[in-house]
Amino acid sequence: MFSRLDLSQLQQLWWIIIAVVGSLFLFLSFVQGGQTLLFSMAKNDLEKSLVVNSLGRKWKLTFTTLVLLGGALFAAFPLFYATSFGGAYWVWILILFTFILQAVSYEFRRKPGNLLGAKTYEIFLFANGSLGLLLFGAAIGTIFTGSDFELNAYHQVTWQHAGRGLEAAANPFNLALGLFLVFLARVLGALYLANNIIHQALEERTRKAAFTNLVYAFPFLGYVLVNLMTMDGYGVDPATGLVTMVKGKYLTNLLALPVFGLGFLLGGLVLVIWGVAIGRFKKSKSGIWFAGPGVVLIGMAIFFCAGFNDTAFYPSRFDPGSSLTIHNASSSRYTLIAMSYVALAIPMVFAYVGHVWHLMDTKKMSVDEVRGEEADEMY
Repeated sequence: MFSRLDLSQLQQLWWIIIAVVGSLFLFLSFVQGGQTLLFSMAKNDLEKSLVVNSLGRKWKLTFTTLVLLGGALFAAFPLFYATSFGGAYWVWILILFTFILQAVSYEFRRKPGNLLGAKTYEIFLFANGSLGLLLFGAAIGTIFTGSDFELNAYHQVTWQHAGRGLEAAANPFNLALGLFLVFLARVLGALYLANNIIHQALEERTRKAAFTNLVYAFPFLGYVLVNLMTMDGYGVDPATGLVTMVKGKYLTNLLALPVFGLGFLLGGLVLVIWGVAIGRFKKSKSGIWFAGPGVVLIGMAIFFCAGFNDTAFYPSRFDPGSSLTIHNASSSRYTLIAMSYVALAIPMVFAYVGHVWHLMDTKKMSVDEVRGEEADEMY
């Protein structure tokens, strides 16, 4: 089946897979968003435990998806993996460190006699949801704004900035994208908690929080969209592989993909707004099931805009000739074919995750459950 595809078709297939996995991670970042709401929404220790245990049911899904994204990039586009993780290592180390703090916090927050105390671990959770996502968004922003690196003939990377990736957060576009992802995750976190917990006062606070954080997200989204549609982009000559600056490249990409680019972007925004609106004004608990798919559509539009239509998805500001595309950064045809057969298992993994999710949510998180006999097994 996959052996009938040529190398270019396999490269495009794997960029689609990367886009799907990356967008699912953005959806699952509701865990991080919920963690940042812990201090503002929970008014006492019991409510904090209610929130933490509700999120604790799902936190491993987010981390696993992040690892899956890294593995897919390593398998399909190893030159990107080597360039970004090998050059911009400080930003990725800090991102991963916040996820380590998250794992430690869920493990030890309720341990009797822990040295740091529950509040310290709650601060760690906040750091994972705020700093971790901010840096992740800034790193994603570099697929449009570029990074300072150079590749030699042997594909060895030389990073040209002492920040080693942290400089990305100083770029206004990248910073705005990171802040948008933080507030978007807070929206998703609030909607998830509204769906997953049984606590009238807390549910009402989650609905208000979802609406408020959506309002906070709009200025950053507007800044990102205006810049994305007006900025020059890194276009690739398909015949020569030469990378040059193209006026209005990313707007052209969105319009060139009317359904999967502009359509996904606008459709995703509508779903997110609708999910928040039915929660805030109709008291619905189902907002997450509209906003979540909406975020997936937005994420896929971003990835498609950055990688398709002869575009460098990891451009180099220092040396445009070193910029990476889905064509020059991919694995060999043989590897992509082999990995494509492995990828057939991904739908089964997603089905299993959905099944486990359903089993975990058959019983909503309540105060009685937190106080009950199983409390020693909770986070």
